[in-house]
Order: sequence, then structure tokens, then C-alpha cells
Amino acid sequence: MIEEGGRRAALFVLQSEPMNDALPTVTKSAMRGLACKCPRCGKGKLYAGFLDLRPKCESCGLDYAFIDSGDGPAIFLIMIAGAIVVGSALIVEIKYQPPFWLHAALWLPLILATTLLPMRSMKSLLIALQYHHKAAEGRLIDREPK
Repeated sequence: MIEEGGRRAALFVLQSEPMNDALPTVTKSAMRGLACKCPRCGKGKLYAGFLDLRPKCESCGLDYAFIDSGDGPAIFLIMIAGAIVVGSALIVEIKYQPPFWLHAALWLPLILATTLLPMRSMKSLLIALQYHHKAAEGRLIDREPK
């Protein structure tokens, strides 16, 4: 109860479950990432657009300023998509020897599908693992000269 100027008011804080600061397991963090949810609570949305992050979690208030996935998701997807598309193109070329226009018609949609579709979940997976492992920028340690 709070008394102010002769008036009484009660403050109630509603929470569905208490905020637990215990770190989730790697599997739980990875599942939160693949679902594009907040790495801390697993409830709030991570994105405001296709790849644009929200400023903070709408559920627990975690500030997303620490997030820096860089080019990691794109590099992983390029390597995976490259192996799939190049391997498939080589098999089709050796087995059927189609004209070049057919190669373009086959592999361009596959390249787009294997890179753009999983980009959100790959980025949020790396963000969740970054949060789980408390990854941050490297810092130099001050040492006395020998």
C-alpha cells in the first residue's frame, strides 16, 4: 500500500511466472532461437521486420543492443546452400546434360530458397547462442611488462 496525500493505492504486479535468471540449456536456447523468440524469456518477438530487430523484448524488457550476429548467418547459409546446389547441379549435369537455360531455371529458385527462407531462423539461432554463451567483443587485459 502506498499513501500519498491522504489517498491509499495498492500496487499490483502481474506476472504469469516469476522471472528466473537461471540460464536455460543450450537446447532450449537453440529452440528459442529457431522460433525467433527472445533469447531470455522465449516469449517476446525478436524481429520487427524481415531481418530488423526490435529495440527490446516486449515481454521481459531485454535490451537487444548487445546483439551482433554480423555476417555469421549468411556465411553458414551460403556454405550449406552452395554444397546442396553445386552437388545437385553436378549430378544433373553428369547424368542428363541439360542446356544452360535449364540449369538457370532449376538452380536459381533453389539458391533463393536455401538462402533467404532460413535466414531469419539462422540469425535468431546465432543470437540465442550468443546470449546463452554470453559472447561479447574481445577485450585486452592490462598486464605488467616483464
